[in-house]
Amino acid sequence: MGEQHTTKFPQEVIDEYAALGVDLPALFSAGHLGDRMGVQIVEASAERVVGTMPVEGNTQPYGLLHGGASAVLAETLGSVGSMLHGGSTKLAVGVDLNCTHHRGVRSGLVTGVATPVHRGRSTATYEIVISDEHGKRVCTARLTCMLRPATTTGDTTDGPGTAPGNNTTA
Repeated sequence: MGEQHTTKFPQEVIDEYAALGVDLPALFSAGHLGDRMGVQIVEASAERVVGTMPVEGNTQPYGLLHGGASAVLAETLGSVGSMLHGGSTKLAVGVDLNCTHHRGVRSGLVTGVATPVHRGRSTATYEIVISDEHGKRVCTARLTCMLRPATTTGDTTDGPGTAPGNNTTA
């Protein structure tokens, strides 16, 4: 689970963060929780973020994909999109997550695709569609992130907790 796959980032994003000395793979990772759950980000830009997660190890007692696991995948992908939209001067902090679960999945890999609904100066909202290996929709989620100015200390204690993978300042 801990192995890193090559993620496709826009070159201008790579250059911007590299100039700041930021470890791009760590900044745009799935975070510790996502790593434990096997979340892999395979494509990332402010316009589209794609990630996968295995069903195995992320199930509820009936053997179905846990709704909370879908929420982790959704918030991870929407947060990465929000971070890319905000750029290196902003931190994306999840403030609202809504998930509708459409069908159960017992095995395989699910894929989430996050696309922007709104990208403003202080908030970003992404719709995340999670599908099974047959392309059937498993979950539809919507995440809104507040875009806060990045600080040199990374302190976010005066507001909502950071979304997965968003606790590193640039």
